Amino acid sequence: MFPRYLAFGALYALVGVALGAFGAHGLEDHVEPDRLEIFETGVRYQMYHAIGLILLAFAASMLGDRKPLRLAGRLMQAGIWIFSGSLYVLVLSGVTWLGAITPIGGVCFIAAWGIAAWSAWRARGEG
Repeated sequence: MFPRYLAFGALYALVGVALGAFGAHGLEDHVEPDRLEIFETGVRYQMYHAIGLILLAFAASMLGDRKPLRLAGRLMQAGIWIFSGSLYVLVLSGVTWLGAITPIGGVCFIAAWGIAAWSAWRARGEG
């Protein structure tokens, strides 16, 4: 499972770089600056959590209880799709109600980091 998180993290980072380049070079003449900023926020959070998935893959080799890390990884991926994905679609389509689901992705991110911290805290006495 955890080598898969390493692979997913790398793929999400790859897509994040590509989307960042698309936003910087392909969208700047087609969307308003405030919408471009929204797109960049999606890319930034996607990159943060791509790196987070990679870190989880390495943390799993150091921590005993991997089940919480599995959940954290799933939540990070859900957050990328819901948070960043809703921002991308909002900017590209102009469908503003999508901004209402973006916070669900943010909650996924917060929960993932909380679970990762809890897992590391619990393992501190084992290593």
